[in-house]
Amino acid sequence: MQQPQIKRIDELFAVEPARLSRLSFEVAGIYFDWSKTHLDDRLTGEFLARAEAMAFQATREALFAGDIVNASEGRPATHIAERGSGAPEDVDLATARRQRMRALVDAIEAGAFGDVTGILHIGIGGSVLGPALLVDALGRRAPAFNVRFLSNIDGAAFDDAVTPLDPATTLVVAASKTFTTIETLTNLDAARAWLRSAGIADPDSRLIAVTAKPEAALDQGIDETRILQFAEGVGGRYSLWSSVGLTAALALGWDAFEALLEGAAEMDRHFRFAEPAANVPLIAAFADRLYAEQLGCQTRALFAYDERLQLVPFYLQQLEMESNGKSVTKDGKPVDHPTAPVTWGGTGTDAQHAVFQLLHQGTILTPVEFVSVREADDLQDPEHHRLLLLNAFAQGAALMQGRQSDDPQRSYPGNRPSSTVLLDRLDARSLGALIAFYEHRTFANAVLLGINPFDQFGVELGKDIARQLAEGADEEGLDPSTRALIERAGV
Repeated sequence: MQQPQIKRIDELFAVEPARLSRLSFEVAGIYFDWSKTHLDDRLTGEFLARAEAMAFQATREALFAGDIVNASEGRPATHIAERGSGAPEDVDLATARRQRMRALVDAIEAGAFGDVTGILHIGIGGSVLGPALLVDALGRRAPAFNVRFLSNIDGAAFDDAVTPLDPATTLVVAASKTFTTIETLTNLDAARAWLRSAGIADPDSRLIAVTAKPEAALDQGIDETRILQFAEGVGGRYSLWSSVGLTAALALGWDAFEALLEGAAEMDRHFRFAEPAANVPLIAAFADRLYAEQLGCQTRALFAYDERLQLVPFYLQQLEMESNGKSVTKDGKPVDHPTAPVTWGGTGTDAQHAVFQLLHQGTILTPVEFVSVREADDLQDPEHHRLLLLNAFAQGAALMQGRQSDDPQRSYPGNRPSSTVLLDRLDARSLGALIAFYEHRTFANAVLLGINPFDQFGVELGKDIARQLAEGADEEGLDPSTRALIERAGV
């Protein structure tokens, strides 16, 4: 399961008295503990040398300077400009667009769209995962609106989304970077029909578009006064900081949205200015590379020990696998190492009774990450939250320590790695910092691999074939299996 030169984790604690202080950090009200991984002084030193060889600091500075870091598309990555970093012109443009977004929020709250009780947010991928995470994590107490998110093209998903909404008092927010995504446009047409069938004479008057291609939204019949734009350099999975966050800003309030940006900006400053040996996203990337490359781990598991963070694993699936699920370098050459592992996870303590059997006793080594919050925000006896936290911490200890038994069925090998992320409290500022941490960790992994984390051409081929088939393209070029499936389904 592991190379001989890599020591057991419990041995590392025994021989490194300063291990905990070296591999634990506190940034933006979040405590990060990477001490229960196999990173030792030697491995950390090797990864630091690799970061230097891969020009980590120069590439990081290029990101923050607004230089072109997405070489395949010839673009900078300007999501950090939404938080106040980057080229001055990118920051100024992001600020101006955010002011326009706030003006629309103020207008909606002032009644410009009449009585509004619900929001139907339509998007897919990053256009919905980020806002949904924000609203679910922070909007559980007396939300300003009944917010429903719709992404799947499945008609059943549409039915579920609109059932609790009153069409007479619902706004529809359609978010799409290109405003050509078939799932989003199909659901937008269905939303128009839903409004029309409820007696809304002008359904388009209830629509707001969020896009990097305003001309495409205009072509869809949406008035320019109800189109919010964001920059081409803001990738979909990095877009919640931009106008894509409109629904979250409405649901949570503008002050919360600003606090979200401030928390992310604090993590930006840490990532930009901290020395490599104390740079939390980079240290996390070292552990990621260790397990993927040297210990052959093809998956990475994350468990949120807080119901409010239940969508974090789903959000990270896109962020990490769409960004770094590549097989060539940014120069188009084959990569020398495994790239992104499969990201998966769930919510504690439910997951303990579902998948932890494999994590503790299975033959597949999986690094585990626990994310929890020190302060509760519920109406129950504090014992609930105390037990929740103790379960999270106990699982990390058990994975590392193991337990030997004469009965092999009851023997735990231990030496299984975990990391822990503990927030002081879950508010907009800390959530912004947490999400920015994962963004920078993803970027740091990409730098160590020499790949481009900002394109995603891998998502296109299947969509292209589906589009061609929907438009009546000849099926003769398809394999026999696919042709038979289409014929059997009658589509």
